[in-house]
Amino acid sequence: MDTTNKPKVTAKDFFLWAGAMVAFYWSIVAYVFLVLDYIDYAFPNPLAYYPSDPYQSGISYEMASIIVLLPTFLLLMRVIRADMARDPSRTDIWVRRWALILTLFVAGAAMAGDLIALLTAFLSGEALSTAFLLKVLVIFLVAAGVFLHFVADLKGYWSAYPSRKRMVALGVAVLAIATIIAGFFIVGTPREARLQRFDDQKIGDLQNIQSQVVYYWQAKRALPKTLADLNNSLSYGPVPVDAQTGQPYAYEATGALSFKLCAMFNGESREDRNRFSEARPMMPIPTDDAGVIKGMMQDNWRHGAGETCFDRSIDPSFYPPLNPKF
Repeated sequence: MDTTNKPKVTAKDFFLWAGAMVAFYWSIVAYVFLVLDYIDYAFPNPLAYYPSDPYQSGISYEMASIIVLLPTFLLLMRVIRADMARDPSRTDIWVRRWALILTLFVAGAAMAGDLIALLTAFLSGEALSTAFLLKVLVIFLVAAGVFLHFVADLKGYWSAYPSRKRMVALGVAVLAIATIIAGFFIVGTPREARLQRFDDQKIGDLQNIQSQVVYYWQAKRALPKTLADLNNSLSYGPVPVDAQTGQPYAYEATGALSFKLCAMFNGESREDRNRFSEARPMMPIPTDDAGVIKGMMQDNWRHGAGETCFDRSIDPSFYPPLNPKF
């Protein structure tokens, strides 16, 4: 075979295409996972645990990947196409054809796997939830879009119609920006998520303090007069304070067996999140709907914006004194 007329691949060609493909694959995967995270947040699975701050999970990383890598891909492709315009032989180099064909293979495999997952769920008689169908649709549309784009590139369509190529690039950029902006309406802004995380920490601290108050009563058969009475280097250590303000939480003994705890919250409790903070109390103290501490944990830590107080009463039948002869 005569190979004398075949264009040679330079180091510039190789690294331009390698960089463009890495940036492309990375940004596409980040985009898909970002949209899937939005779907999970909008249609939560009641059997799964979701952190209250989505930006502490993959969303912030996925957004950053798209913001950095998608423009990088578009810029590298602009340089590559400028080289091909100056030297049309660059369209026949092996690294370009390998990159395009590999991308077609990956996109085709993604579409096939997506349809297999959908049919498997359907034939198994599983309930096709809204979240599942949306995820299947997103993966299929993204993979199909990539497949059609690179088929057109392989056939020279974008070289023949450069204005349409620019329109597609602009459309992709607008779609990425719109998706990131939409996330602020779906999961809230990073500032809102940070304030929500503060609220979660406050609930965890109050649970912790509640545990210590009950243990104090069990040990001494009297409620502490102030939270400072709970400070004991041999037990839990310092009583938690509000991490947002640095101020102690409000506590008041309202009776021989009753007390209340108060905190200043940034917003209302969310219905679609796990309301118990990751900072679990050291001794979980279950209460009933009236705040009486009993044997089963109830969802009684719901709060509104501003100062919220939680009234609690100890049931000695569930938490008897540690020393009955005292």
